[in-house]
Amino acid sequence: MRLPETRRSWWSGAVIDIGWERPLHQRGVASGLAVTRDHVVVHERGTRLVSLDPADGSVRWDVPVGTWPRAVVVAGGRCLVLPQDRPRLSCLDLATGQPIWSADVPAVPGHLVVAANVVLVGGWRGYTPLRAFDLATGQLCWETESHTVLPVPAGEGFLLGEPGDTRVRLLDRHHGRELSAWRLPQPLADNDAGSVISAVGPGRFLLPCGPRALAEIDLSADTAREFFRADTDLAAAAPDPAGGSLWLVERRGGYTVVNLAGGALKWRVDVGERLVGEVVPTADGFLVASASGTLFHLASDGRIAKRTSVARRIWALRGAGTDQLYALAKGTLLAIKIRNSAGLE
Repeated sequence: MRLPETRRSWWSGAVIDIGWERPLHQRGVASGLAVTRDHVVVHERGTRLVSLDPADGSVRWDVPVGTWPRAVVVAGGRCLVLPQDRPRLSCLDLATGQPIWSADVPAVPGHLVVAANVVLVGGWRGYTPLRAFDLATGQLCWETESHTVLPVPAGEGFLLGEPGDTRVRLLDRHHGRELSAWRLPQPLADNDAGSVISAVGPGRFLLPCGPRALAEIDLSADTAREFFRADTDLAAAAPDPAGGSLWLVERRGGYTVVNLAGGALKWRVDVGERLVGEVVPTADGFLVASASGTLFHLASDGRIAKRTSVARRIWALRGAGTDQLYALAKGTLLAIKIRNSAGLE
């Protein structure tokens, strides 16, 4: 629904326009939100999955999918969802919400990743095997036992690794066979609920290993190397490439920011609150969100320029281009328009 003028928050030379709000009638769950420039898909009302028009929040489709999804992924004109109350992977038409295919999966499948025309499911905590399905038909392509962090698409396959291990592998997406493997300088970090591997360029990936190190894997090289070592312990989270910089979440809650090309330290950011979601680039800086519901606008040098409260709590922040972002707040989804902010002090 559209919001009244009083819900807008003005900054010096800028305006953050909360364009519309969608009541979810449940606590927001980050794994139940998928955002692209043209599509917003969110889980609500306990068992429903809805597709919303990014322009005004109107409903395009509304379908029952089950409770508290482990993952919702949008790819190739499809929307894939793994609910928690049934061991079943569903593939919906992104335009209409109509079911295209579904596939039985073991209980507690966990991970859900799409690379080109292949859907990969499983591997979380080693409870279930990795299973690969054809995106178009739902046909099972291959299956293999593996305990892995959230895999990421890489080259001709999926890059994955076991938490606490020093070995990272590239599996062929069509057959599941191992194409390459690398040894990390230290054991791979373990994020039980999210990703630790980040794609930062063609064939280039960065991932935290050990308490303070960041390793680099190049698909064209045989060995992994240490890319950066922080002065403080890092959280087990995927590095966030934003605005030509690499944002590393510190275990105590701030960011260590390094040069994406060479790994040199640029600055550190500490807003004094626990941060959630993505770092969103703007025309002249960055936006980050705290769990308490505050948006922080950082200048291009990382200093805190402005802040404003938009909700009582934020569970996730997702960017969709340079002028639009979505905040999954307490019981609601907010669509936020980023205006020109050249006048920030």
